[in-house]
Amino acid sequence: MTCPVLNLDDVVIQTATPAGAPQGATAERYDLRWGEIASRIGARQLGYNLTVVAPGKRACPFHSHRAEEEMFFILEGSGELRHGDARYPLRAGDVVACPTGGPETAHQIINTGSTELRYLAVSTMAPAEVCEYPDSGKFGAFAEGTPTHFRHLGRIADACDYWEGE
Repeated sequence: MTCPVLNLDDVVIQTATPAGAPQGATAERYDLRWGEIASRIGARQLGYNLTVVAPGKRACPFHSHRAEEEMFFILEGSGELRHGDARYPLRAGDVVACPTGGPETAHQIINTGSTELRYLAVSTMAPAEVCEYPDSGKFGAFAEGTPTHFRHLGRIADACDYWEGE
């Protein structure tokens, strides 16, 4: 049986590569480092990770989720939350809710401080997800499955007719 307790000091932080990017690739403004927690403590329907972001960086692009809700708990450092059209300061002890929706719920955490920003990220784990990226006009469609996963990034402007090619 998996132990349901894990101390954050025992979380191994790794540099992550976004879906569709070459291994080890990150964009200049981003610092995608995180440590997996959920599978280590036996979680089944929620995802947990410890995210670490360098000063002046962000972990991911401004995005919204159609299926998964997220919550962030700021552990150390300071930053800024972009949420829809608004911006909010963040500091240790803050709890952030990011419900499902479109551009009005798009979100991004930016480290505006001078030290690392560390936060606990918690999300529902939907078997299929669509993320939208308002800044770039992209979307991502993701589905877990056997034997393979489905992952596709595209631009909303490239939509085609339902019957095209049929």
